[in-house]
Amino acid sequence: MYAAHKAAGGMTSVYRQIGMGCQWVLVEILKDQLGLGAQDVGWSYTVRGTGNSERRLTLDGRIPVAAVTNVEARKRVSRWMKLAANDLDLPRETRASFQGAVFEIRQGYKSKDSKRQNADVANASNAYAHRYIPVVFLLSSQIDEDIAERYRRARWLLLRGSTQGSVLDSSYIFMEQIVGYDLAGFFRRNSGKLREQIENVLRKLLSEA
Repeated sequence: MYAAHKAAGGMTSVYRQIGMGCQWVLVEILKDQLGLGAQDVGWSYTVRGTGNSERRLTLDGRIPVAAVTNVEARKRVSRWMKLAANDLDLPRETRASFQGAVFEIRQGYKSKDSKRQNADVANASNAYAHRYIPVVFLLSSQIDEDIAERYRRARWLLLRGSTQGSVLDSSYIFMEQIVGYDLAGFFRRNSGKLREQIENVLRKLLSEA
C-alpha cells in the first residue's frame, strides 16, 4: 500500500508538471506569434486579506490587444474578441471597453476541488473588472461537464483540447486561426519524444516504489 501511494503521488506530480510545461510552451508561442513581450503575456491582481495584508494572484497568460505588434494578428484577435463577447452574451455597452483576454492554461481538468473552482470564479470576476475576457485553455478534452457548466455560468470562455470545432470552443483551432500557430502539429511532430520522456519518468517512479 505504501509503494502504491508513493507511485500515485509521483504520477500526480508528473501530471502537474505536464500542465506547467504546456503553460510555458503556450506563453512562448504567444510571445513569438503576436510580438508580445514578457510583461505583456503575464497578468496578476491583488486582493485584500485580513487586516492590511494583500495577496497577489496570477493567471497563466494574457493577450493585450494594444500590445500585439503584428498588425494582421491584432485584427484577428480583435475580431475573435467580438465573437467571444457575443458567445458569452456580454452586455453590448461594455464590449467595446475590453482590452484583451487572460488565460488559465491546463492540460486537463479532472478535479472536483470546490476551492479551486471558487478561486477560478473569483479570477473571472476580477478579469472582467480589469476589462479582460477570461479564457480556460485546455490541452485535452478532460473536463467534467458539471465543472464545465459552472465555468460557463461564471462567463469563462472554455476552449477544449479538440482539433474539431471553432475558435470559440477549440484550443487548437483558436491557436491556428487566431494566434497563427499549428499547436496540434507541434504535438504531432514531438509526440514521440514527449512520450519517451514521460514513460522514462513513470518507469523510474514505479521501480522505486
